[in-house]
Amino acid sequence: MRLFSVLTAVVVAVTLYLLVFERDAVLSFAGNDTLAGAAAEDAPDTDNAVSVVALRTQARDIDSAVLLRGRTEAARQVTVSAETSGRIISPPLRKGAFVETGQLLCELDPGVRKAQLAEAEARLVEARARGPEATARIAEAQARLSEAEINDNAASRLSEGGFASQTRVAQTAAAVESARAAIESAKSGLNAVESGIQAAEAAVAAASREIEKLRILAPFSGLLETDTAELGTLMQPGALCATIIQLDPIKLIGFVPEMQVDRVEVGAPAAARLATGRAIQGRVSFLSRVSDDATRTFRAEIDVPNPDLTLRDGQTVEIMISAEGTSAHLLPQSAMTLNDDGDLGVRVVDGGNTARFLPITIVRDTPEGIWITGLPDTADVIVVGQEYVIDGVAVKPTYRSGAGE
Repeated sequence: MRLFSVLTAVVVAVTLYLLVFERDAVLSFAGNDTLAGAAAEDAPDTDNAVSVVALRTQARDIDSAVLLRGRTEAARQVTVSAETSGRIISPPLRKGAFVETGQLLCELDPGVRKAQLAEAEARLVEARARGPEATARIAEAQARLSEAEINDNAASRLSEGGFASQTRVAQTAAAVESARAAIESAKSGLNAVESGIQAAEAAVAAASREIEKLRILAPFSGLLETDTAELGTLMQPGALCATIIQLDPIKLIGFVPEMQVDRVEVGAPAAARLATGRAIQGRVSFLSRVSDDATRTFRAEIDVPNPDLTLRDGQTVEIMISAEGTSAHLLPQSAMTLNDDGDLGVRVVDGGNTARFLPITIVRDTPEGIWITGLPDTADVIVVGQEYVIDGVAVKPTYRSGAGE
């Protein structure tokens, strides 16, 4: 019995080899040259067609929203620091408190700063008082110059008629030059007075600014993320007073893949779901034009109203940004295959009942199947047996209902 089984296996193996790999030779040997020639042509051989299961699918318009995974982020956050030194004299505000724009956060002991301001103001008053005196000196010098020029002119005319000596003419000319020099000196004195006034004004402004630095105010309305500096703390320039965050509106931060960045537009409506299940809505307010060097993705920001401040910074969200719809087919994931070049696609039954490979692009993955593009509006996709056929092989399809139906 064992020998018979072995012989049977050998006969079956040889028969399969001849029918698959030496088919033309067998047909020719059997006298079917015409049939062998026809089998060698591109026309399908329906008698030897491979049975497959196909799905007749129709393209449908779907809402192809861009799906992202991201986080919430405060619209604004700032660390408020001291600009001068001093000891805190104001009671602290506790973290979690809401502060308004301009509200006092930290106040420093003024020390001698008020006295310095009073001294600078006194010097300014003194400097300004010198201004009229310097102006009067210029006016006096100009009057002397006018008198000297008149005397010089008279002496010159009398000298021409022989009624004045050359010595007199020289004296009047010297007086004119002396008056002009006095004017220049008076102008220099006025410039010095004006410089003194400007220096005094700068000293007053510096002293006033130093006093303004003693009161550290909230730059915008928001929540205190930290306590303000404790009473009695000695502050130095750059020391932390408080951290403020603004959560209304709050931002949703996601990163768009470069293959989908052209589908996202600023102003597009967006929806998101928190890890708690809460749904929120907003609009795209920013889309970066520079990709991240590591991930090649583009930062997108969505503004979401948060008047009750229940949304927090750093929560995980799933974001859906509305994009233009597209025509796609819904297929089971098992229908996908690869060609010899490694391209992702499906095999379809063409008009002559032969198999053909078509590359595809995945639009969305859902529990019901995958939405793809790259096929005609109507296509017969092989869903069972696609791995056993190649382009041009005759198939005998059996049809079934579609994915998701």
